[in-house]
Amino acid sequence: MFGLFKRKTETEKLQDRYKKLMAEWHDLSSIDRSASDAKYAEAQKVLDQLDELTL
Repeated sequence: MFGLFKRKTETEKLQDRYKKLMAEWHDLSSIDRSASDAKYAEAQKVLDQLDELTL
């Protein structure tokens, strides 16, 4: 009940986005290699942003 209106931190948002991108990357890996590589590159950029926030 108390966490109902709690806003997500920037770190939590980036973690959720990273998980989503990695799931999309995994799905595309067997279908379209170039799209899969693009999703992986995007996920790595998000991971770099996440690393910068934690430092």
